Amino acid sequence: MGLLSDPHCRRALSRLVVRLNTPLCVLSYVAGLGWFLAMALPPLAPRTYMSENAMGSTMVEEQFPHGERALAYGRDFAAQKKKAGGIPVAWLEKTMWGLGLEVYKQPFARTLPFPDESRERYMVKGTNVYGILRAPRAASTESLVLSVPCSEGTQNSQAVGLMLALAAYFRGQIYWAKDIIFLVNEHDLLGMEAWLEAYHDVNVTEMQSSGVLGRAGAIQAAVALELSSDVVTSFDVAVEGLNGQLPNLDLVNLFHAFCQKNGLLCTIQGKGSGRPQGDHGLFLRYHIEAITVRGINSFRQYKYDMTTVGKTLEGMFRKLNNLLERLHQSYFFYLLPSLSRFVSIGVYMPAFGFLILVLVLKALDLWMQLNKCEAASAERLWDGDQGAAHAMVEEPRPGLLALVPPLVVCHAAGLALYLLPVLGQRVATQHFPVSEAEAVVLTLIAIYVAGMALPHSAHRALPGRGSDRGWMTLKLLALLYLAAQLSCAALLNFSLGFLLAATMVPAAAAVRPTGPRPVLAALLVLSTPAVTLLLGIFLHRELEERPAGLAEGWQLFLQALAEGLLQHHLYGALPFPFLALLTYPCWLLLWNVLCWK
Repeated sequence: MGLLSDPHCRRALSRLVVRLNTPLCVLSYVAGLGWFLAMALPPLAPRTYMSENAMGSTMVEEQFPHGERALAYGRDFAAQKKKAGGIPVAWLEKTMWGLGLEVYKQPFARTLPFPDESRERYMVKGTNVYGILRAPRAASTESLVLSVPCSEGTQNSQAVGLMLALAAYFRGQIYWAKDIIFLVNEHDLLGMEAWLEAYHDVNVTEMQSSGVLGRAGAIQAAVALELSSDVVTSFDVAVEGLNGQLPNLDLVNLFHAFCQKNGLLCTIQGKGSGRPQGDHGLFLRYHIEAITVRGINSFRQYKYDMTTVGKTLEGMFRKLNNLLERLHQSYFFYLLPSLSRFVSIGVYMPAFGFLILVLVLKALDLWMQLNKCEAASAERLWDGDQGAAHAMVEEPRPGLLALVPPLVVCHAAGLALYLLPVLGQRVATQHFPVSEAEAVVLTLIAIYVAGMALPHSAHRALPGRGSDRGWMTLKLLALLYLAAQLSCAALLNFSLGFLLAATMVPAAAAVRPTGPRPVLAALLVLSTPAVTLLLGIFLHRELEERPAGLAEGWQLFLQALAEGLLQHHLYGALPFPFLALLTYPCWLLLWNVLCWK
């Protein structure tokens, strides 16, 4: 504080920031990227450990002798599913009743905002079937969930078989202190959302369902299981939930510990999309810790049968049965370079902070230049320079109210981007030979591109529009606005926030109307979220060693846009409204700065 309160020190610091602004910005950006890459190294990524005492040891001897029974259940389920043309509700009810469970079913229906062409569905109707194993040693105040999605075709039949075999084995044990719910949900996330809303007696997504007739205790944890083969070579653990929310790290550590004990290879999925990576993602909205476990059958030599997989899940549920309270002692904000190492929020946020520091330094430079120009003009006026006084009259300093027109126009474009694609789909199909889904996506792209021309003339309402003061004031506001929204995004979903910061910060800091305009325009266009998504699709296919052509990449891009809109309207995913209502208007402000006359 003494450094800033001393006028001489403050003046020296301001001169240093102005003179070395560009080198400091470059150094800060490189430091942010370097810190991010260094997080994969052991000093910044310590080994995972169990924080919950009730789950600290895996010395319990897992038992599950029903591997062949699980395969038989899976074959019967696949046959009944093929015969019924969907989920065999009657067969599941009969089988679960035979295992001694309390069985209930829940019909549900949901009309999508526009047809989902990737899954060929619009008006979705389905039924969830679940059975409750009551705890013999408790009063049904707490429960655990083992869920299996009923996917289309023959997929996931083995998972249903293993779930039924686990239910049969659990029924014969007397040590359960929590109820266990065995759930088979139809239509994946839609069925899971319908069941969760009915179980908690809420309706936030306009889902139509008959409610649930049977309830267990408060759900403490959940595991979603996906298996499509009789043997597995590894497990893929999905942790990212809705809007980047993560489960408590102890739950991930528990499953990894049992995989290591039983010799199973375990991998992890990537993060950053904001959409649930599995059925577990919707549990996190209700403060229920959950993960999705996917069995993979690849070319690896060592394969494991249902007995080994069942032992792993049985040991995990026995440990969760020991919980005295909800999982809370470990981390909720973390990154996983691997399942054996983690990066806490106190370690990965400095990498993002260095990127945001670029925007702060550039904004500070603009603010000092504006104050310097005003001080110089005032000094010339004090000395009696009538020319300077006349120039100040012609070139007033933009006030806060003068910044309203560009802000209103840019945010109006963002509001149109958010509302019009879905609301105007019927009008588009009446005037153009496209389907409703195509109309939504093409309208979204058309508004996105057309918005670049809307705020182009908004700066004409600014005082001093022909001078440097106008664009400097507007850029100062845009930089602070971008820094604030990216910081909020990084707190909720670090992967998404860091990706946007890494792509948008260089262009935002460099844009100005007096530089090489074609180069800056190309840099600004490449930094827009839509182009970042398109390039990310091509890069992802290259990393998978399945390079996509231009036509295929464009189709994947259109599918990703449609999926983003559906995820928002169906489940409340925030990436689309965040990009449409905040990031896109901020980018238009920077585009307005570039086009300043």
